[in-house]
Amino acid sequence: MALLSLDEISLAFGVHPLLDKASLIIERGERVCLLGRNGEGKSTLLKVISGDVTPDGGQVQLEDGARLAVLPQNLPSDDTRTAYEVVAEAFPEAARLLAEFHELSQHTDEASLNKLMKVQERLEAVDGWRLDQKVSGILAQYRVDPDQRLNTLSGGWQRRVLLAKALVAEPDVLMLDEPTNHLDVPAIAWLEEALGQFRGAILFVSHDRAFVRRMATRVVELDRGQLISFAASYDKYLELKEKALEEEERQNALFDKRLKQEEAWIRQGIKARRTRNMGRVRALKAMREERRMRRERGGTASFAVEDAARSGRLVVEAVDAGFAYPNGKTIIDEMNLTIMRGDKIGLVGENGTGKTTLVKLLLGDLEATEGKIRLGTNREVAYFDQLRGELDLSATALDNLAQGREYIEINGQQKHVLGYLQEFLFSPARARSPVSVFSGGERARLMLAKLFSKPANILVLDEPTNDLDVETLELLESQLVNFGGTVIVISHDREFLDNVVTDTLVLDGSGRVQEFVGGYSDWRDQGGMFPSEKPADAEPAKTDKPKAVQKPVEVAKPKAAKLSYKFRLELEKLPARIEELEGEVAAVQETVSGPDFYSQPADEVARVLARLSACEQELEEAIARWMELEELAGQ
Repeated sequence: MALLSLDEISLAFGVHPLLDKASLIIERGERVCLLGRNGEGKSTLLKVISGDVTPDGGQVQLEDGARLAVLPQNLPSDDTRTAYEVVAEAFPEAARLLAEFHELSQHTDEASLNKLMKVQERLEAVDGWRLDQKVSGILAQYRVDPDQRLNTLSGGWQRRVLLAKALVAEPDVLMLDEPTNHLDVPAIAWLEEALGQFRGAILFVSHDRAFVRRMATRVVELDRGQLISFAASYDKYLELKEKALEEEERQNALFDKRLKQEEAWIRQGIKARRTRNMGRVRALKAMREERRMRRERGGTASFAVEDAARSGRLVVEAVDAGFAYPNGKTIIDEMNLTIMRGDKIGLVGENGTGKTTLVKLLLGDLEATEGKIRLGTNREVAYFDQLRGELDLSATALDNLAQGREYIEINGQQKHVLGYLQEFLFSPARARSPVSVFSGGERARLMLAKLFSKPANILVLDEPTNDLDVETLELLESQLVNFGGTVIVISHDREFLDNVVTDTLVLDGSGRVQEFVGGYSDWRDQGGMFPSEKPADAEPAKTDKPKAVQKPVEVAKPKAAKLSYKFRLELEKLPARIEELEGEVAAVQETVSGPDFYSQPADEVARVLARLSACEQELEEAIARWMELEELAGQ
């Protein structure tokens, strides 16, 4: 018997069913990744399996005696319980008895002592002391303070507590809904290791491509109410899915062509009607019904970033900058950093190392407590909040975006708000629904819609990949790569960082901010490690006030035998830039050579000559840089 089986599950909330007689079998030891577009019903399917949602039809069957545990997608909003209490909830009776035991142990009266003995007997009967050790042990393994209250923890640490609760009961089936959300990269690596040793079955929803590649032994896609299984790796699934879609389009085209021919036949003249084949008429009616019932695959998101006027060439410069809280805790120490217009910066570090604080310093929302931070000019910042705090859950998507407007201006063009939301895959009916009923992915898309509706030349994205489906992720990546402004992104998605950023800033928790050229993988290739990954007996670093950032060229100097990604990109762009500068110099020289040039007002003559001098100097610098990189590439 299968460990978990779904037999023709049906569930409908609207016009089209979320689940349309969907079936699935999962065996022990399988790690099944459930994929699908945002809003297809993946989280709802997990709720059907867990029993939180009752299907309209079909049956969910779990092997006799098997236990199931769930890691939910959403974090608790205001949970005042301690981490210990949350994890111990996996053993409800033992948790209640332990709490009662600790409460009674504070009293010395005879009644309390008698009751304490009864509670202790019951605890021993349900093996409560061993369960207490398991809860304490897994919290220690996760490095979580058992007395820390959940509402005082960051999103990443809350996720650790909920993971501990899911795993502590040693379930046979473990269901994880976006388990990497809010986790830092070392925690994801640990999670991959822990799940790899799990002996039961795992069903998980994730759009973290690196995590799916590492974990999935099978991919199941939820598409238009059906569960389609691909017994393949993630990369092989992508190939098979593309072929399946091409075949579906071909079959639909053939069907539509035949239907069109039959519709033409039925509309022939009176004479034809007298000799009509009634079997053919019935077949046409069946074809009409089949075409009516066909569920088309949803469209692909199509959006663009609205560019503001260009910022100054310098975006931000930090010289020996630091930040410490009034209690004396240093978050950033002696940081030296320069960010120029067009840079794509990724921030990497374990939770609590100060990534958000660093972003606030770079944006000018916080002032450095030591050193100096100089902000560039003409900065227009758009901020993407990982907690979706800018969304009013009681309002509709339309109201969240429009705020009373019927049209918004995107890159100089007027767009109707409903039309703009359709580019983010919100139908008019969905756009008028309250945000409180949206899935995590839909909320993320709405945040992107708000973000990209504002003119910006600096985009700051805090965990933008959480809950986004793969197609939207890939579109977001291409938009950020082509964006002419500056991008600062905090992300745990390793593949996203590799595809977008040109520089990586690594925070190790000691206050240091180290700069490396390239993305996450480039940093790892250069020997980069998180503090938690280093051996415990490793020689400690000197504590003589380490420099937060070595000069970029010193820290990430490319090896002579191979240009780094950033330098290769610079070398590829230089010839076109040199040609452009040569054209500008020639044009200004032609103006200066004109017979009437010096008869103009003196300030105009000085302006043009200054422009010529600046162009010639920039051209010389570009040629020198090109020669330097060519020499490095040839070594």
